[in-house]
Amino acid sequence: APSAPRNLIFLINETALFLTWSPPSDSGGRKDLTYNIMCQRCGASGGEEDCEPCETDLRFVPRPLGLTGTSVAILDFATHANYTFHVETVNGVSGLGGNTRPLANITVTTDQTGPSLVGVVRKDWASDNSIALSWPEAEQQPNVILDYEIKYYDKEQEQSGYSSTRTKALSVIVTGLKPSTVYVFHVRARTAAGFTAYSDTFDFSTGDEDSGMAADHGQVLVVVTAAVGGFSLLIILTLFFLITGRCQGIIKAQLKSEDKRRADFHNAPPFPGIKTYVDPDTYEDPTQAVHEIDPSRIRIERVIGAGEFGEVCSGRLRTPGQKEIPVAIKTLKGGYVERQRRDFLREASIVGQFDNPNIIRLEGVVTKSRPVMIVVEYMRNGSLDSFLRQHDDHFTLVQLVGMLHGVASGMAYLSDMGYVHRDLAARNVLVDEGLVCKVSDFGLSRVLEDHTEPAYNTMGGKIPVRWTAPEAITYRKFSSASDVWSYGIVMWEVMSYGERPYWEMSNQDVILSIEEGYRLPVPMDCPGVLHQLMLHCWQKERGQRPHFNSVVSFLDKLIRNPSSLLTLVDNSFPESPEDMPGYPLFISIGEWLDSIKMSQYKHQFLAAGFTTLDSVSTMRIEDIRRIGVSLIGHQRRIVSSIQSLRLQVLTVQHNGFHN
Repeated sequence: APSAPRNLIFLINETALFLTWSPPSDSGGRKDLTYNIMCQRCGASGGEEDCEPCETDLRFVPRPLGLTGTSVAILDFATHANYTFHVETVNGVSGLGGNTRPLANITVTTDQTGPSLVGVVRKDWASDNSIALSWPEAEQQPNVILDYEIKYYDKEQEQSGYSSTRTKALSVIVTGLKPSTVYVFHVRARTAAGFTAYSDTFDFSTGDEDSGMAADHGQVLVVVTAAVGGFSLLIILTLFFLITGRCQGIIKAQLKSEDKRRADFHNAPPFPGIKTYVDPDTYEDPTQAVHEIDPSRIRIERVIGAGEFGEVCSGRLRTPGQKEIPVAIKTLKGGYVERQRRDFLREASIVGQFDNPNIIRLEGVVTKSRPVMIVVEYMRNGSLDSFLRQHDDHFTLVQLVGMLHGVASGMAYLSDMGYVHRDLAARNVLVDEGLVCKVSDFGLSRVLEDHTEPAYNTMGGKIPVRWTAPEAITYRKFSSASDVWSYGIVMWEVMSYGERPYWEMSNQDVILSIEEGYRLPVPMDCPGVLHQLMLHCWQKERGQRPHFNSVVSFLDKLIRNPSSLLTLVDNSFPESPEDMPGYPLFISIGEWLDSIKMSQYKHQFLAAGFTTLDSVSTMRIEDIRRIGVSLIGHQRRIVSSIQSLRLQVLTVQHNGFHN
């Protein structure tokens, strides 16, 4: 008999509860696996004697018994109830031996829809594309509020979907809106027990003069007055310095300016609910806003890797409450010069400004003793690319989309702060023990200019070509839109379980192929809707790429409606090759397999009668499995390469050349 399903988890929102799991580690030697869901509703005590079968009006989509997939949606559940779900694996001989079937169990408390803790939502001010909102703190809070979620949509285009954002403050500035447009907003709180109910809906318009624009005018007046006064003062001081030659005034002015910059680095932003990134390169000491840790509180346990500046270790950090937490510790090797020390600590000065569950958290730095250290939270599962390669084909589609959702949420936060990453890749995303993905490695990152389409020219250095947008490669112009291109590559990495983008193509071949219109093909077993999102991220014109907030909303809808993930791209290969790459012309099967590091399968291909590139280009996934390519990762590599090889064969045939 098969063993129990693995990795049983749940996701819940206001209307549906989703269960998802992985196939069992032992299938019982058979392939005819199905799954049954059994449900109990238990009282507050949670004891066996306090449980009874679930109510009959609880709906399972597609059904509770005989499931061939590894997920199910549950509708019409009661609020403030405890449900225990049992999932069993069944094959064609289950039950014949009379043995007890192993079950995977999970208990879900449906108290996410408690009463709303948000009453009245006010509009403080509005511009053509932004609205500032605030709301009073609830008088009675049954649980500590972790943050607030603001959901909003265009009132005249409600059917086109909604967007959402989060804040820990009692206010938020919602940006990226259309001018002179009415938007509908409602807010809910998130506590340790889950989300509360949404507030009532509130309609607010962008670009109107009535509610809040006076505040804008006041702010503009203050800014203009200060600017005029500052300019006049600058002229007077300049004349004074030129006439008297007293340099002491210049020094004092510089010190005052430096004090102001430091205050800006520490102080809260001018508007509530929004935070702006400050480039540490503009400060004499970029670590001034970073928490200094007493080295006696750090215990290094073992070396787990090597970084650009020294070793990376795991260890423990003793908190002020005497509790020890696991941390990762980056150390600066001895014999460094001051420039290396500054470059090493620069990343800490960047990460220290971020506060988001999908961005790696900085615990602090050690700069007053040796070795110099950066201390961050410990991510047990390491980098996303290696984690996926180690667990090839072990996750459900919903779990993979959940990982992508986490990365997109972190990038949306960075984008909202006016910040570009420049090196977004699966290797620079870390995974914790709960499969939460967090963006890390800010060594190449830079601040964006305050511009309608912020971008800037780099000062040189290496560019990760396989993950970088064409305008960033050609013109060294980076923006949030170029980060979106990189995110599309991360999507491809995740859905192909850590495969190398563009395989063994050289960087120059990658650049030329992209310029000619080539885009990475759909990974094996990838839903078509996800590949369409990748292609959307890879639009040549950066203005046509989606914003990260839109990506987050889209993935959120997929998670809430997992049936939309069930449509896979056909395993046959496309009929039209217009978007396939121009690969080097291979003469033999052996050369082709060598190019994709699969030469060990040469004998199987030849023995099965696939002796020419023409015959290989017509293969289907069933043919690949039949000849003995059993490893999922190898199948993916061959499938993707054949799609590209097909163009080569058709091109050769078109020009009158045959193998």
